Amino acid sequence: MPDTSRTAGGGSRWLDSIERLGNALPDPATLFLIGAFSVMLISEVAVRFEWSVARNVAQVVQVPLLDSAGQPVIDPVSGAPLTTPKLDPRSQQPVRERVQVPVTATSLLRADGLYWALKNLVSNFVNFPPLGVVLVGMLGIGVAERSGLIGALLKALMLAVPRALLTPTVFFVGVMSSMGLDAGYVVLPPVAAALFHAAGRSPLVGLAAVFAGVSAGFSANLFITSLDPLLAEFSTASAQLIDPSYQVVASANWWFMIASTVLITGVGWAVTARWVEPRYRDKPEAEGGVATSGQAGDPQPISAEERRGLGWAGLAATLGALLLALAIGWPGAPLHTPDDSTPRWISVIVPLLFIGFLIPGIAYGAATGAIRSDRDVAKLMSDTMAGMGSYIVLAFFAAQFIAFFKVSQLGEMLAIRGGEALAQAALPPSLLVVAFVGAVSIGNLFIGSMSAKYAFFAPVFVPMFMLAGVSPELTQAAYRVGDSVTNVITPLNPYVVIILVFMRRYVPRAGLGSLVALMLPYAIAFALTWTLLLALWVMSGVPLGPGGPLAYSAG
Repeated sequence: MPDTSRTAGGGSRWLDSIERLGNALPDPATLFLIGAFSVMLISEVAVRFEWSVARNVAQVVQVPLLDSAGQPVIDPVSGAPLTTPKLDPRSQQPVRERVQVPVTATSLLRADGLYWALKNLVSNFVNFPPLGVVLVGMLGIGVAERSGLIGALLKALMLAVPRALLTPTVFFVGVMSSMGLDAGYVVLPPVAAALFHAAGRSPLVGLAAVFAGVSAGFSANLFITSLDPLLAEFSTASAQLIDPSYQVVASANWWFMIASTVLITGVGWAVTARWVEPRYRDKPEAEGGVATSGQAGDPQPISAEERRGLGWAGLAATLGALLLALAIGWPGAPLHTPDDSTPRWISVIVPLLFIGFLIPGIAYGAATGAIRSDRDVAKLMSDTMAGMGSYIVLAFFAAQFIAFFKVSQLGEMLAIRGGEALAQAALPPSLLVVAFVGAVSIGNLFIGSMSAKYAFFAPVFVPMFMLAGVSPELTQAAYRVGDSVTNVITPLNPYVVIILVFMRRYVPRAGLGSLVALMLPYAIAFALTWTLLLALWVMSGVPLGPGGPLAYSAG
């Protein structure tokens, strides 16, 4: 499907209306501030009216610890009997039971709540998940960009990738970036926007395409990522409430996620070509349209100076890659993982990205004369941080809103209420799975953390669906679909802030309305097609992956 510039026509008028309505609202920083105050007010109302929900938690059953004579062992300090986990006689795994824990709101308008808000004002900002990731990553990216390396790489990429395949290439890279956890949010959006701009296309379209791939396609990948064992642990603990010997393996959803990667790339390509890009064909440059200086023809050839710089940058990157391979593979090296735990390099991906852009950027700048001393490097970094000022301001208020929403427990209460409504619907198994995708999609608008949502969704739905004949692996796959598709439009996704900042590089007046109107077609299309793929997969009877059955039978 080639990238075309079809007339958007009436099909985009509703998106234009959403954009105008959204941008008529106050500045996003003000909106987050209003949101924080609203959370404080609603939390007080919830406390006054004693709103409460019950959360199901998987808890290990404890039994008295007995000595060799069969007598309880007493703690000499506390005088209380010691306990030990009860083991299933067949699997020798700890037996778990489902326990209901009450969840109530915490008021942020009362003395303790106001004290917490003031005390944590700084820590909320400092510990805002994307803040350090973005700033550290941008230090290295800034040197690579301002030295000219990224511009030269974009030229080379435009010469190597056929114009008709630019959009699917960007989507595919975005989806695959989940192997590096959240690194794709930092590295890919500015590069994709610049790439589309250099190709004579709207930079906002490039930004939208890669953000949709990274965020809405977060669960999909051709390979098993660190997300798979994380979710498998939650699914296993919840499944053992019904079957103490049940184990969910990390590869349980692998085949389905491979197919999902192909689906997301293809659907994202179609949505971009038919709905997103046509909206910007006739817009002025100040509103995200194509720059008047943009050229739709063949890209300019790489100059001799750029070729020399790319050669030195490539040599630096190759040496760095060899050192990284040694650090990962050599026993006793800093990044070598001696057991089957999560690879060490994943937990240091941001510092590795910083070094991975910084060293080649310096090599390129030194070869082309853009960098002559360490002062030049420091100047490039300083200029990069100066350009991040608007992001820092926006991040401060977004951090307070998200922290307030989490501490008040309002988001968790809303999600649990929605889950209870679904549990009481008494739908057949196939419709249960589809409805679960919808419930998780809506819950994602209130709770941003994928693991936090699954921590309380899993103990409710995994056992319930097992009793209806649905395997934990299928429930987990449905959760991954629902959690991903609305990532691009929820304000509780902390990386939405940086995408908005990248938008403002090209459209200074862009607001949340611009971002929602840009990303909503992807959220709708992915929700429909990915859910359809899951439904067809269930109908086919094909396992979701190695060790990933579709059905559960107690026998």
